[in-house]
Amino acid sequence: MKTVICPGSFDPVTNGHLDIIQRASGLFDRVIVLLAANQEKKNYFTPEERREMICKVTRDLPNVEVDVFSGLLVDYVREQGACAIIKGLRAVSDFEYEFQMALTNHKLYPHCETIFFTPSPRNMYLSSSIVRQVGGLGGDISGFVPACILDEIREKLRKK
Repeated sequence: MKTVICPGSFDPVTNGHLDIIQRASGLFDRVIVLLAANQEKKNYFTPEERREMICKVTRDLPNVEVDVFSGLLVDYVREQGACAIIKGLRAVSDFEYEFQMALTNHKLYPHCETIFFTPSPRNMYLSSSIVRQVGGLGGDISGFVPACILDEIREKLRKK
C-alpha cells in the first residue's frame, strides 16, 4: 500500500489545498493530511478547528486521513511507512523554499521522496493568508474555500 503525507498548516484549508489532496487521493492508496506545527507561523485557527475543517472537506475521500504532529516531518513519514511527501507549488518563489526542504528531508531520511504538484490554474494565486486578508476585511471568500466550511471561516475571521 502506497502512503503519502500531505503536510501543511491549513490555516484555513483552501480550494487549492483541497485540489492537491483530491489529486493525491486519486494516485495513492492512502493520503494523510498532516497538520504540521510550524513555529514560524502564528495561526488564526486552533489545531482542533483546522483538523475539523479538513475532515469536513475530505469526508468523501475514503483513503484520506487527517492527523496532527509537532515533530520532524521525516520522523512522521518514517513512522507511517510513507513513500513520499506531497507539496503544492504555486510559484517559483514557493519552489526555492520547498526544494530546500525536500533536500533536507531526504538528507535526514534517504527513503523520503518529495513530489511537487502544481495547482490548477484557477487556484494558482490562492493561499491561506489571502483568505485571511480578504475575509478579515469583509471581502467575498466564497470562491477561495470549500462551501461546507465557508460560514465557520467567515465567522472566525469576523471575530479577529
